[in-house]
Amino acid sequence: MNNKMSETLYWEKGTLFLLDQLELPSKVVYRKCKTYTDVIKAIKNMIVRGAPAIGVSAAYGMVLAGTKAAKLSSTEKIKFIKKVSEEMIQARPTAVNLKWAVDKMCVVVESSLKLNPENFVAVLESAANEIYDEDIECNKIMADFGARLLKKNSVVLTHCNAGALATAGYGTALGMIRTGYKNGKIKKVFVDETRPYLQGARLTAWELQQEKIPYTLITDNMAGYIMKTEKIDAVIVGADRIASNGDVANKIGTYSLSILAKYHKIPFYVVAPSSTIDFSTLYGTKIKIEERSAEEVLKINGKEIAPKGTQVRHPGFDITPASNITMIITEKGVFKPNKISTLKKIK
Repeated sequence: MNNKMSETLYWEKGTLFLLDQLELPSKVVYRKCKTYTDVIKAIKNMIVRGAPAIGVSAAYGMVLAGTKAAKLSSTEKIKFIKKVSEEMIQARPTAVNLKWAVDKMCVVVESSLKLNPENFVAVLESAANEIYDEDIECNKIMADFGARLLKKNSVVLTHCNAGALATAGYGTALGMIRTGYKNGKIKKVFVDETRPYLQGARLTAWELQQEKIPYTLITDNMAGYIMKTEKIDAVIVGADRIASNGDVANKIGTYSLSILAKYHKIPFYVVAPSSTIDFSTLYGTKIKIEERSAEEVLKINGKEIAPKGTQVRHPGFDITPASNITMIITEKGVFKPNKISTLKKIK
């Protein structure tokens, strides 16, 4: 993932370019976002996905909103930006990095209008670039912390996609796997296909193939059997939101994996930046779970796989309790889940 044609997103001449993750792995296509509404649609439709990548995209979306508001008075600017921020946050409500990035940009808006109003848009652009750079740096730090927890030649299992495609670059869970492989800590990766949107099959397998990291793709319902019959040394996943008590919201299916890992006495690691921790939410049961379109379950690549009229439930995420998690790995260090709230003091 080292060249522009495989970056998750990039900003160029006032336009946000997003790698269309619905087209992978068959095509590498970039979508242009010239307005903040383009960014909101891309987030909603999962052209860009993964909590950190959503957050970074939203930051640039706020730059585009600032461009739209450039000729308004200061009072009107603040009113307009507040409206856009509310719309942006609702695009994917479970991913806390989205709200974190939007809130951060709103603070920049207010300070810029007080201190540097004539360079309003440039200040916003600089802030978004900083969020982008910080995300990549955080990922590399987390990856190093996480890789140290693994023994040599480990076989690991991962779910969904928490790689470079889910971030500004490098990855969270997959970043740990990349660094682990480079350091001789990982021999092989089992990849859950991750129904219903197949992010594991389409995206994680693609990233591992690009990196030449040995992997085997499995369906989600094979995970228990693989844990029983193969020597799995760790399960490594990302997170979309972490509650103050260490409960984790992540892609649907993560909770099931945590139960299987606990039964088979396999370490279960969550890798996520500190911006994913929602200190205002005390428990995972308080996290709003996004219910996505039934069509995503009823169809694969546009082809219907169930009878017409079938009723569907499609929660996009589930909650893994802190008691099922071995460690949470952040750029601030490695924490037992019940100690993650101590991070609040050093943020």
